[in-house]
Amino acid sequence: MISFTSMQLESWLAAFIFPLTRILALVASSPVLGNKQVPVRVKIGLSLLITFIVAPTLNIPTDIEASSGAGLFIMLQQILVGLSMGFAMRLIFTAVELAGDTMGMQMGLGFASFYDPVNATQTQVIAQFLGIIAALAFLSMNGHLYMLETLVESFQAFPISTQLPSADAMHTLALWGGSIFSNALRLALPLIGALLITNLALGILTRSAPQLNIFAIGFPITLVVGFATLMLTLHYLPPLLEFITQAGQETMMSIATQFGKH
Repeated sequence: MISFTSMQLESWLAAFIFPLTRILALVASSPVLGNKQVPVRVKIGLSLLITFIVAPTLNIPTDIEASSGAGLFIMLQQILVGLSMGFAMRLIFTAVELAGDTMGMQMGLGFASFYDPVNATQTQVIAQFLGIIAALAFLSMNGHLYMLETLVESFQAFPISTQLPSADAMHTLALWGGSIFSNALRLALPLIGALLITNLALGILTRSAPQLNIFAIGFPITLVVGFATLMLTLHYLPPLLEFITQAGQETMMSIATQFGKH
């Protein structure tokens, strides 16, 4: 007859709950996997599967009960780490949506917006289009697999323990948040440059022929130039997204590493 003591059950539960907390927090906050359109059961099932695979390879303290004060502190610590790493990857898609908003405003499509049930906000058409393209490119380059690989490696960079997290990781996350604007500018710069030249040409044309109705011909020309430039630049979008995704993965690992530094 096989028997277990309560202490053994507590240690096994702690060895499973602690990594599950970090993994579940990252899956819930990460792009694509954390999308609200992905069922909650799928997120929980994926987190449980990863935990079953990863937990036996981790060095987890077995003398801490999950229901004790130290155990609750560890779970809060793991939630903070997982949310920070997932949020770092989500900022990549925030930069893409910001670039789409900027493009739409420059093309005169600021009014062309609709309700986005995922983010519960009004989203411009160009931003939604680029967001879908970015998600497909992210999946095609196995960005979700590399993200999960970085998550597993983070358990070595910041092991599960009662160590107090360092604030340097939050500073790194804040600096990475500032890259939203630079990455959005990289994505939107070709279209902004093309429309700037178009507007200058329309301004010169208006001065040369004042009888022309610039409002009647300017808007269609701006739309045509904007869509043509967007079509031509889509070919160069995946390499740039790959570069930004690699930078996001490096930031994830840097955040996990700096959580353990004091």
